[in-house]
Amino acid sequence: MDRRRFFQKTLLGAGALAVTPNVFSSDTDLSAGASLDGKRVIFVWGGWKGHEPEPCRDLFVPWMRSEGVVVDVFDSLDCYLDKALMEKTDLVVQIWTMGKITREQEQGLLAAVKNGTGIAGWHGGTGDAFRDNTEYQFMIGGQWVAHPGGVIDYDVKITNHNDEVTKGLNDFHMHSEQYYMHIDPNVKVLATTRYNGDHAAWIDGAVMPVAWKKYYGKGRVFYSSLGHVAADFDVPEALAIMKRGIRWAGESKYAPYEKWMQPVYG
Repeated sequence: MDRRRFFQKTLLGAGALAVTPNVFSSDTDLSAGASLDGKRVIFVWGGWKGHEPEPCRDLFVPWMRSEGVVVDVFDSLDCYLDKALMEKTDLVVQIWTMGKITREQEQGLLAAVKNGTGIAGWHGGTGDAFRDNTEYQFMIGGQWVAHPGGVIDYDVKITNHNDEVTKGLNDFHMHSEQYYMHIDPNVKVLATTRYNGDHAAWIDGAVMPVAWKKYYGKGRVFYSSLGHVAADFDVPEALAIMKRGIRWAGESKYAPYEKWMQPVYG
């Protein structure tokens, strides 16, 4: 890809985006102690279109701008090659399911996060990106491997009621893909889901993390497996978890280091 295409980044104006009515702040998604105001964020979208990267872009970018964020939007992974950009970025929000990332692109992203830039994402856009890249998976803390039954009904249990991301939220129901993932055992688990064996009998009763936080070097990492399509964020709790996780990761360079080794699977 030539460099001219890279620098034709998509700097979207809020007025050009289709805003979902529930995207802006409400009592459900307020999070004390975390703020995006004044932060510099890059939003990177692409990959498999089935996960609706464009509608998700149009959901989250206007909300972040409403919070006082400077957001640069890219539809190319070449933004990770721009060292000056990555150094001044506070947070990367990525939705790029599957696809390929070059060694140089990956190294640019990994170096930024290791040095303190936060990263946040959801579902396959972060948890099923770049299947060949194990160091990327090490950074995120998990990798998708299955969604037994496809789009099904399942419940999400809040397992940490003290963390700012999930505080005040109740257990809730989803009609979507129930992600089965290979997980770093040392992530701080905030919510889980339990499988019933209807679609894979050998995992009956298995408990799987749904949302977690961790560090990669100095950088905060937040992930939620919710969000197969943009409409999944019509579930208030799913949207609140993602917004709060983005806020938490956005504080990576400014907030004290948190102890993140707290696996909870029950």
